[in-house]
Amino acid sequence: MRTFTTRRAAGARAGASLALGLWLLAGGVFGARPLPAQEAGIEPLSAFPQSTLAIRTGRGKVLDFRIWSADTARRREQGLMFVRDMDDHAGMLFVFPTDQRVAMWMKNTYLSLDLVFIDARGRIAAIARRATPMSEDIISPAVTAHAVLELKGGIADRLDIREGDLVVHAGLGRP
Repeated sequence: MRTFTTRRAAGARAGASLALGLWLLAGGVFGARPLPAQEAGIEPLSAFPQSTLAIRTGRGKVLDFRIWSADTARRREQGLMFVRDMDDHAGMLFVFPTDQRVAMWMKNTYLSLDLVFIDARGRIAAIARRATPMSEDIISPAVTAHAVLELKGGIADRLDIREGDLVVHAGLGRP
């Protein structure tokens, strides 16, 4: 999953295509076999910071998740791309320095995901449910977000996670 602002979307795609083209050209000239796209420059999830996160629902449930934090620009660009399986109580958290409109896509993301957009108070402001794997369609709700939590597609419905529920994590500050 890559995150980007709307203005950077076209530039990011063009830059990625140019970089891939140059890599393939260099492989042809020097006889090296280029790495498949899913192997080139991908950091293993085991290297991402891990922690726990809780969602307190408006119906009194507390749901615990083991999450990876996309804590650098490079990790935010990679997100859950190329991940083929994920536990129902796992996810990835993207925290932004300021509240902003967030745009995401599912390029190179094999799993369907629920994207949970979280406001500065830790409340769920919007949920994009069951995002289509491998799609380059832009996912950007009409709200600002301080963070986005990616969960396995369908989990928000199955666990009855709704807008207004509270997300508790050290990286989000205090509600």
